[in-house]
Amino acid sequence: MTLPVVMLARENDEFRKVLWTGDNIQLVLMAIPEGGEIGGEVHEGHDQLLYFVAGSGVAKIGDVETKIADGDVSIVPSGKFHNFRNTGSGMLKLFTTYSPPEHEPGTEHETKAEADADE
Repeated sequence: MTLPVVMLARENDEFRKVLWTGDNIQLVLMAIPEGGEIGGEVHEGHDQLLYFVAGSGVAKIGDVETKIADGDVSIVPSGKFHNFRNTGSGMLKLFTTYSPPEHEPGTEHETKAEADADE
């Protein structure tokens, strides 16, 4: 399977949209509105890579904060606290991989509030 993932991520306006789930990895689109955030969390047993395709913000991984923008990749090892905030204008858009999968196949959340209510 081959997907135009950067284009799909740039066109996505949903907070979370699971595109594909395998036995060992998962591909998810995300869009964070201006002033919004993913929310501080820790994934035990899951490594995560986040690929930013539009917008800008701040990544906090452990105790380190770093500015992020289109073209950056953030790496979150299993068990590490992390949060990503949109500090720019417009949506912060990205695609992310979880290894192993984190969400149920086909999961879609229009907003962060919807995602929080589902957890």
